[in-house]
Amino acid sequence: MALPRQNGKNALLEIRELFGVVVLGEKWLHTAHEVKTARKAFIRLSSFFENPREFPELADLVADVRKTNGQEAIVLTNGGSVEFVARSKGSARGFTVDCLAIDEAQELGDEALEALVPTTSAGPARNPQWIFTGTPPGPKANGEVFTRTRAAGKGGKDRSLSWIEWGAPKDANLDDREAWAQANPALGFRLSLSVIEEERKTFDDTGFARERLGQWDEFDESALLTVAAWLALASDGADARSMRPVFAIDVAPHHASASIVAVGSAAVPVVELVDQRPGASWLVPRLREVVDKYGGTVALNSAGPVGSLIPELGDMPFTDVHGGDYTKACGLFVATVNDAGLLHRSDPGFAQAIAGAKTRTSGDGFTWARTTSQVDITPLVAGTVGLWATVATRAPLTSEQLLSTFL
Repeated sequence: MALPRQNGKNALLEIRELFGVVVLGEKWLHTAHEVKTARKAFIRLSSFFENPREFPELADLVADVRKTNGQEAIVLTNGGSVEFVARSKGSARGFTVDCLAIDEAQELGDEALEALVPTTSAGPARNPQWIFTGTPPGPKANGEVFTRTRAAGKGGKDRSLSWIEWGAPKDANLDDREAWAQANPALGFRLSLSVIEEERKTFDDTGFARERLGQWDEFDESALLTVAAWLALASDGADARSMRPVFAIDVAPHHASASIVAVGSAAVPVVELVDQRPGASWLVPRLREVVDKYGGTVALNSAGPVGSLIPELGDMPFTDVHGGDYTKACGLFVATVNDAGLLHRSDPGFAQAIAGAKTRTSGDGFTWARTTSQVDITPLVAGTVGLWATVATRAPLTSEQLLSTFL
């Protein structure tokens, strides 16, 4: 379930958790992305059980309320319980519960999910349920799991999955009060019109559309390449580095960031984001490290900012994908993904690059647009170059050979 901020997501979780533990005797694990958020949920839910004057029936059910920081729990005499934890890749191991509440799911990575889901595999009720609640992920959020869940829900093929969201249409006027009401069911109750008016003045258009109108940056059916199409090709077993791959590199303008992407050739190409960091001084040493360890070749687009690093490559051979070849490479990457012609190891950096990437016309084709894209697209550019290089027919060039062509 997704809806904009301050619209009562936690109240809906409380209703389901109260019914589950009091009426059904279920065991719950309530998770949030931060300790303070998980503790806030505990304080709110425990208030129903620690107020005998207002809720005597609930108070009579209490066997124990644990308030130790990091070990918060409500345990009832009927066997029901709710435990509260902050998510990490190992924080939920050792729990056995019937149901998971995953709050702030826009900040949920695969490692944390893999630690959480097995806690319900042997739940006493034999009827596991996972509830995801959150807001549309921003460009820096680890929103891949939530985005993937949304795509599956909107696809309608998983009959065990129910997806509910509140949001304004993509073409809504950002100043349309009716669109505000459509996206915010709490307007007039928890939210006032004057507060949203102030948010409209303060936020930029993208932030207001996401945070208040519930519009998703990551899922755009009109885009040449959607995150949904990309996420559908994720494979836990994708390991491009073991295939003597092409290691493709890219650098953002002003050397703000850089990425290394491995593209291996198997029955279908396999794409893996090896490294992505701020700055670019780390790139060549890290590139040498992975090439020495795994073998393979290198690819880049010398017309981009990464071209300034060519002298540092020394005798390291590489394929230069530039000019018309780069335009063709962009088209090949989109066509390959849309035709389900590759696999990739899931990584939020790559998904965010696809979510925020813009294009510009280049002849009869297009290329990825660095200046108008709102996120770091170096993983996408490197992946595009690497995929093309795996099917390129010309021999790799050394940096000396390439430099001689410009002299």
